[in-house]
Amino acid sequence: MADNPREFEAGPDPFGRRWSVRFEWLQNAISIRHADMVDVKFRLSTAGEPEQEKVIALSHPHLFAAAEKVGGAVSDAWCMRLAGLHLRRMVESFEDMEKTLVTVSGAHIEEYARELAPAGAGAAGR
Repeated sequence: MADNPREFEAGPDPFGRRWSVRFEWLQNAISIRHADMVDVKFRLSTAGEPEQEKVIALSHPHLFAAAEKVGGAVSDAWCMRLAGLHLRRMVESFEDMEKTLVTVSGAHIEEYARELAPAGAGAAGR
């Protein structure tokens, strides 16, 4: 993941373009759409395309399960990084790029959590 999860580059996409990504906000979806999620909003831009917004939705139960597996804690910074990893995957594959709101699967959250975990952290072999 980028050193700065608030502003980074993603890509190339399948068309060879690199996208500039800028974090906008993070908040509990309970307060805005009555969902047991953390929503993380980013703005994306690339040459020749209008700016896009993407809201990456992370399920609270999946977040807590992933944090337990890697021996970490759920925090705003961690959620921002998880969402950024998913957004990077979206750009590179172009999967779900037509959507504004994208819900991340539990398996992907766990994969990203392992990627972000310090070497040797968590319960290896589970």
